[in-house]
Amino acid sequence: MKVRAYNRRMDTIAKLCRVRRVFSAVLLFAAASVAGAARAEEGHPLTVPDTLQQRIASCTACHGVHGEGTPESGFFPRLAGKPAGYLARQLKDFQDGLRKYGPMEYTVRHLSPEYMQEIAEYFSAQEVPYARSPLPRVSPEALKRGEELATKGDPSHQIPACAACHGTQLTGVQPNIPGLVGLPYDYLSSQLGSWRTKTRATVAPDCMAEIANRLSASDIGAVSAWLAGRELPSDMHAQPAGSISPPLHCGVLGATGDGA
Repeated sequence: MKVRAYNRRMDTIAKLCRVRRVFSAVLLFAAASVAGAARAEEGHPLTVPDTLQQRIASCTACHGVHGEGTPESGFFPRLAGKPAGYLARQLKDFQDGLRKYGPMEYTVRHLSPEYMQEIAEYFSAQEVPYARSPLPRVSPEALKRGEELATKGDPSHQIPACAACHGTQLTGVQPNIPGLVGLPYDYLSSQLGSWRTKTRATVAPDCMAEIANRLSASDIGAVSAWLAGRELPSDMHAQPAGSISPPLHCGVLGATGDGA
């Protein structure tokens, strides 16, 4: 019952924040459309520059101009600097209905694989400063549990350490494993909850779904708080391909284990 209540609470918070952000993006789009129509009526031809930056306006409206995310909301994650393979896979998962979020599913539904790869490579190449997000009040015991899960795992519950897949500094691994440090608490906890409620999935075998379902609600809060509050490493780049050997077989990583 506690797990279901937790997931319902996180889903409700996420939806409220998402609706507010998307509504703001819609208002900006509408304002731009009205301004463009006014210029056309005044005899000025409306021209839209054919640039990647213009074409990804629907991305940057929520994720920031350079994909830096929106730390103040806690729910629109950073795209900048994440491995391109991971970003492209997320777009494909939204397109295939494996990952659920209406605005994203609508945005990517007609994009070609080549275009999604281009978008992924653009955001992957962006390097902008990290901004910290607000943290909830968490007990020292919970933070200790979160650190244990992130760095050592819990063998008694068959939970591998986050670092076993996401890199020794939790900054990700090229080309398909994202970093976890620097992400907001709300985003981390809601995504773990999404794997539990099957509103986020990926190609089988879905190892993150397996792990998330082995975590308790308190574990999700603890590890999310520790990751969100961890001091950022001096080098936030993802580790090179082949530098780790994941303990589980994950479909997104292919036959070689790390997606390389």
